[in-house]
Amino acid sequence: MKFLSYWHDTAPAFAGAEEGPVDGHYDVAVVGGGFTGLGAARQLAKAGAKVVVLEAEAVGWGASGRNGGHLNNGLAHSYLAAKAELGTERAIALYKALDDSIDTIEALIEEEKIDCSFRRTGKLKLASKPQHFQAIARNFEAVHSEVDSDTALLSADDLKQEIGSPFHGAMLSKKSAMMHMGRYVMGLAEAAKRHGATIFENAAVTGHRQADRRHHLKTGRGSVTADAVLVATGAYTPSTFGYFRRRIIAVGSFIIATRPLTEAEIAATMPGNRTCVTSKNIGNYFRLSPDNRIIFGGRARFSATSDHGSDPKIAATLKASLAEIFPQLASVEIDYCWGGLVDITKDRFPRAGCHDGVWYAMGYSGHGAQLSTHLGMLIADAILGRPDCNPMKGLEWPAVPGHFGTPWFLPLVGMYYKMLDSVG
Repeated sequence: MKFLSYWHDTAPAFAGAEEGPVDGHYDVAVVGGGFTGLGAARQLAKAGAKVVVLEAEAVGWGASGRNGGHLNNGLAHSYLAAKAELGTERAIALYKALDDSIDTIEALIEEEKIDCSFRRTGKLKLASKPQHFQAIARNFEAVHSEVDSDTALLSADDLKQEIGSPFHGAMLSKKSAMMHMGRYVMGLAEAAKRHGATIFENAAVTGHRQADRRHHLKTGRGSVTADAVLVATGAYTPSTFGYFRRRIIAVGSFIIATRPLTEAEIAATMPGNRTCVTSKNIGNYFRLSPDNRIIFGGRARFSATSDHGSDPKIAATLKASLAEIFPQLASVEIDYCWGGLVDITKDRFPRAGCHDGVWYAMGYSGHGAQLSTHLGMLIADAILGRPDCNPMKGLEWPAVPGHFGTPWFLPLVGMYYKMLDSVG
């Protein structure tokens, strides 16, 4: 078993990073070389802006290369709850932004000729308990009638041709997709570079100040100045940007990938070949990879240290969850185990905009793989002075009480959700 990301291990490395010192003046400095930052950098560079990307590790090293590979349209959580909290207009705008985000990725892949196995598959939100299906059905009725008719409600019998495990029904979101995340992020970096962006790897930002109408950014390899800054670091946001750290809860999400399955095994487990997510509070998500592995993830650990390090214990926990859903795969070999940090906000809605002269887009709360490229491009347009189509513009973002970057409360949260799953 390899304790590293399947996406990283099966994608080519980015060869376009700058070798020399970090220096110069730019129109825009982008902090973070993942989907958000690279999507923004490409958009800015295409418009003629002089843009630099400062990545602390390597392109795609963070959440963009450590996720489950889903591109799910619609809201990660209840549309009815979003309407109650955000109001109908903003809830619809956010729902449609997530729909648009998959269209954006599809168009970008076509334009830049990125080989990443993109495919529209549809997503199943699977009801783990009968009462969960009732809640899913209520949410479906509102979604289907108000914002997305390209959805369907499936009964337990309907699911028999979709998945080789008993669930109590599901909502099908037909616009959802999947792709190879590692090959996509490398292709996105190459596209940003091709359009003129300068990309530095191993250039963690350790200092930021504003003076003389410019931003001054310090790294271990030198410093740059810029007229505008976009922070696109999500759960990996450094302490340099404490405002965002106090508003982001970094939660570890862990994933395993099996050996490639045979055709018979696929027919017995995932004949529908869609992205799937279960309805428990501490649920699981899974899909088939381009080479027919099951990529299976979940919250295998609620740690106050917020690290994404995987180990045999996490692999065993996830393998047990896989066997619970698919007993026929109880003895299947596991080839990969890895983790990543998910940037969650207190209300689980993303945030994007400008605070104190610094632009940002983050807090995707489990839907970052699909929304990040799109939202990065929308913020880039706002920086360029184009019409601001940010669906989260102006939404208040209070700090999490008692949170200063280290989520000491996560073990308690994990215990609470386990209790909810055991009784409801």
